[in-house]
Amino acid sequence: MNLEALEQKAPIVRKLADAQEVSWINPYYGKTEEALREIDLSMADVEEAAARLQRFAPFIRRAFPDTEETKGLIESPLREIQAMKEELNLSWQAGLTGRLLLKMDSHLAAAGSVKARGGIYEILKHAEELALEQGMIRPEEDYGKFAEPEMKEFFSRYAVHVGSTGNLGLSIGIISATLGFRVYVHMSQDAKQWKKDLLRSKNVQVIEYTGDYGAAVKQGRAEAEKDPYSYFVDDENSVSLFLGYAVAALRLQGQLDELGVVVDEDHPLFVYIPCGVGGAPGGVTFGLKLVYGDHVHVFYEEPTQACCMVLGIATGLHSEICVQDIGLSGKTEADGLAVGRPSKFVGKTVEHLLSGEFTLEDEKLYLYMKELLDRENVFIEPSSCAAFAGPCRIQSEDVCLEYLKEQGIEDKMEKASHIVWATGGSLVPEDVRESYIQKAIETEEKAGGR
Repeated sequence: MNLEALEQKAPIVRKLADAQEVSWINPYYGKTEEALREIDLSMADVEEAAARLQRFAPFIRRAFPDTEETKGLIESPLREIQAMKEELNLSWQAGLTGRLLLKMDSHLAAAGSVKARGGIYEILKHAEELALEQGMIRPEEDYGKFAEPEMKEFFSRYAVHVGSTGNLGLSIGIISATLGFRVYVHMSQDAKQWKKDLLRSKNVQVIEYTGDYGAAVKQGRAEAEKDPYSYFVDDENSVSLFLGYAVAALRLQGQLDELGVVVDEDHPLFVYIPCGVGGAPGGVTFGLKLVYGDHVHVFYEEPTQACCMVLGIATGLHSEICVQDIGLSGKTEADGLAVGRPSKFVGKTVEHLLSGEFTLEDEKLYLYMKELLDRENVFIEPSSCAAFAGPCRIQSEDVCLEYLKEQGIEDKMEKASHIVWATGGSLVPEDVRESYIQKAIETEEKAGGR
């Protein structure tokens, strides 16, 4: 389908093809109750995933000592970032009201990113199935047993493969190697060198490709299919990954309650999540909608050169279209978001749940990163910082203001809460962190100072 025909299906395509920053309100967005009826997953599935993670808590507690405080649950802090809100209003004329909070999956134990949720969950589920099937553990036993040498020896007979631009590979690699699996992470050219080095230090086999994310996934799947003892983690279509991410919403509910954040008809909640292929943001969106229904409004953020999810949903083509089809490169500084083709499974699942999307140029990743560090003393990866495009625009752009009016919440924004989902950052080595900060300083100077 040529560009003109695509533009007729979705006028936004022209701006996407020109690599313009866009604020897109999803025309397919609907009532949560109706949308959830069309999805084959339910709260019972999310609760089952949460229960499995609870069963594995004794193992996680032994394998990852930094989870001692949470008794083996891998969870991140939620903190208010009032100074950053003031910065967005001052430097970006955001006009943001209500509370601004940071969900710090950038600091999740074990893997230092949102991928620790879905990635670790899927491997634990696979390990449980193998162990039960082979009589290595009984359902009523203490799952701390998974940390014993005999279990590692058992899992060493099996292999795990995954294709990744970085953070999913880290989570899969770290948890799989910890359990004892032989692990192969197929990484695209967009993956950062430090992530490859960290994986190799954990005895993970890293296989590099000159192609993009799609090429790494394709090859990883092909390699896994050659070996009956191999398991392939399919970031594009995995229900297990999706449900692992969805558990975040149940945990977030408790954290919001602790902070006294009310979410109801008069207190809307806005959540902004960086998006690559869609797995993590899709799972989190599904969970949030199960918990908060129409009172939560979820927006994704993507780089202008790798805006695959908005392209897929806007055109209705989902995985049948990629950004290269409209002349974009798919290349971005945001390595975790460097994806050209979206997940069909996720796109179809969230197409009526997602409120909209924001795309942004790479230089803003560094500006947001430095402002967060300066104002809140919090470091997150540049790709995580894409999420700040949402609160910068939700109350300052006409298309967003029209959305608020249509939803009947334009006069309720003083009581709104906004959550920026930080997706990675705590494992970034000090030298790489310093190089990011230096790039941010140079970007700031080119922009004429902020």
